[in-house]
Amino acid sequence: MRLGVIGAGVMGSGIAQVTATAGYKTVCYDVDPAALESAHEHVTTGRYGFERGVDRGKITRADADAALARLSFTAELDEAAEVDLVVEAVPENLELKQQVFRDLDVRAPEGTILASNTSGFPIVQLAEVTARPELVIGWHWASPPVVMRLAEIVRTEATSDAVVATVSEVAAACGKNPVVIKDTTSTWGFVANRVYFATMKEANRVVDEGIATREQVDALMVDCFNWPVGPFGMTRGATSGWDA
Repeated sequence: MRLGVIGAGVMGSGIAQVTATAGYKTVCYDVDPAALESAHEHVTTGRYGFERGVDRGKITRADADAALARLSFTAELDEAAEVDLVVEAVPENLELKQQVFRDLDVRAPEGTILASNTSGFPIVQLAEVTARPELVIGWHWASPPVVMRLAEIVRTEATSDAVVATVSEVAAACGKNPVVIKDTTSTWGFVANRVYFATMKEANRVVDEGIATREQVDALMVDCFNWPVGPFGMTRGATSGWDA
């Protein structure tokens, strides 16, 4: 299976790095040559890049070299669209994402699955601008993609069972934990972000009322619920084994 990633920012390049590491030939596209250059640096010498992974013993040199050989970067959309599965990872702008899906629908082969990494826009709003709604699905990743196991798989009423199974299988092969949920048009954020936003809202209220400091809130949540980090700590970036 060949994968395409649209958008070479931190999320897009990280997703491409993960899929290439999992054994999938991956093409990462961006309209900006500077972004592509930065993405290449990100996956090779960045904080979660291959070089650091080798140094930390998270990946062997042979596996890192093989993954990098499977990964290519391009400014030609057709190259990233000529695949079996595309993951869109452009900025969170609905009109921009819809235009990407229109372009992919025209350029990609008939059977290509179109997935979005949106954090919360209804997937049906992306599917409706294509002629292949049964092949459109949400695949929400968490940052940094190399470390976080989140695979929030969002299906619409039109998404086929085969597409759900395929994306879930790929996510699992990437070392993620695929959880399939239903699309919604009522509230932005699916499950992970809706629960997180609710937690942050109440945590901020506790601090604003002078009941506790941010550090105390984080400590209590970690001690009480065995979270790896508190709600305020999440906004500063979760720690991982790669930072050890």
